[in-house]
Amino acid sequence: MITGKRTLPMTLLYLFMILLLLMIGALSLLRLWDWNAERAEWQRLLSKQPEHPAQFDPQVVKGLPAAAQRYFAYTIAPGTPLLNVAEIDMKGQFSLKPPEYLPMQARQILALPHGFVWKMHLIGGLPVSGSDTGSWTRFRILGLIPVARTGGDADHTRSAFGRYVIEAVFWTPAALLPRPGIRWEEVSENVARVTVTEGALSQAVEITIGADGQPAEVSMRRWSNANPQKTYRFQPFGGTLSDFRDVSGFRLPFRVEGGNMFGTGDYFPFYKAEVTAIRFPGVQQDSSATR
Repeated sequence: MITGKRTLPMTLLYLFMILLLLMIGALSLLRLWDWNAERAEWQRLLSKQPEHPAQFDPQVVKGLPAAAQRYFAYTIAPGTPLLNVAEIDMKGQFSLKPPEYLPMQARQILALPHGFVWKMHLIGGLPVSGSDTGSWTRFRILGLIPVARTGGDADHTRSAFGRYVIEAVFWTPAALLPRPGIRWEEVSENVARVTVTEGALSQAVEITIGADGQPAEVSMRRWSNANPQKTYRFQPFGGTLSDFRDVSGFRLPFRVEGGNMFGTGDYFPFYKAEVTAIRFPGVQQDSSATR
């Protein structure tokens, strides 16, 4: 009888251990599946870099509003190969719960209008890591336990499109040169609006541009559920740009802050990035950055 009483708890313990190992195995396979998807999407976007890019001729922007002409004169030097796929390494701060921040490290590929991949790792407390793309948002604790797994629907696609349009404004300006699907408008002397349309998706971004052509702020009405009701709707989004440096003929910001409700009293910059490197892969070039 004593042996039987001891055997039952041991049996339950063995069953628990087996179930735990099965769960860990399933989560590990899911993580491997996601990692392969991230890698495939990164490679797909790399393939969108033009093999034989044209060189920037300021004459192509002569018909744009004056502020937009200043923007391109500042961000792209004459003769620069028009590369529109960039890889960005960054560190900084990210907030999951305002007003608290956690240190962040991330890598990104940006390829308007085809998509983006943002791979992020939060440092401090329970480590959170994962990726955000035009198709999904997937983050985990300890690299294994899912804490966010969304995407694959029209709302996510629409919201993600807004993100990579606004980021293209300051990190891949060549992608916004005049072409079908790109429309520039004058808002005021120092504000230009660019609207990007790709299929059924469309996003307008307003850019505040200095007298020298440097973009200082970007803002838009983004399709988002970042609100107390968790309901998708258009709401303000944007941020500020600073610390511009020259990278392979482009002049790009190495410090970016942004968040929801930009321009209102509820604005909180949940994203504070300090860029450590920007590359335009696929073409031999000098990838160094200078102030």
